[in-house]
Parts: sequence; structure tokens; C-alpha cells
Amino acid sequence: MTPTISLGYTIFYVDDVEATVRFFVAAFGLEQRFVTPENDYGEVETGPTTLAFVSLELAKSNLDAAGGFLLPDDARPAPASITLVTSDVANTVEGAIAAGARGYVDPTLKPWGQTVAYVLGPSNLLIEIASPVETP
Repeated sequence: MTPTISLGYTIFYVDDVEATVRFFVAAFGLEQRFVTPENDYGEVETGPTTLAFVSLELAKSNLDAAGGFLLPDDARPAPASITLVTSDVANTVEGAIAAGARGYVDPTLKPWGQTVAYVLGPSNLLIEIASPVETP
């Protein structure tokens, strides 16, 4: 029998879990699910897939024996992004910047009709803000 598999969590390693969760609540109106008392793990509500954050310290304790991981870079984001879909990319970008994000790529209309922008959040997280893809 083939097991059923679904995407349950997307986890990013960050400097400060509580501050990152607060940013996602303030910038995008997402609901905080919880943050551990140790401030080493937190989640925000995004629908069927949980967006979670783990402190760099906890990530090190979990992964150092296997060779570790790349630390966040202040100059450039990691080669991964969180994509949030909205009907109003420009205003969502403005709200994110007002909550502390840094603009990275201005809203751009793609040939397939989708508008996409990028901001940098806490721990230099790359956040794509995109309109829905219109399918025929």
C-alpha cells in the first residue's frame, strides 16, 4: 500500500523566533498559532500548511551531527522563499515594509499575467508576494 503524503510544515531557521512570528502577524495579518516558552520554535496559521520558524540554536542542536546547515547571510537571502498569495501585491508590499521588511524586488507583471514582488523579512528571509496565477 502506498502511503499518503502531504506537505504539513515549511520551517525556516531564524535568529529570533518570537520577533519573526510577530513580523508575520503585523506584516501580513497571519494568526500566531504559538511560540514555545524557550523562543526556539513558533508557528503562524497559513491554511493547510503550517509556516514555522526554528531558532538557529535549536537547528544547530538538531543538525550539527549531520553536517549542519548554511547560516543566514546579511548580504543575500537563502535560495528559498516564502510565497504569500494576495489579490493586492502593491499594498501587501507596503504593509510588509511598514512592519519592518526591506524591499528587494519591486512588483513586476510577469508574461503569464501574475504580479510578483519580493521583500526581505527577519533573518533575511526572502518573501515573495504574488497575485494568484490565472489558469485557463
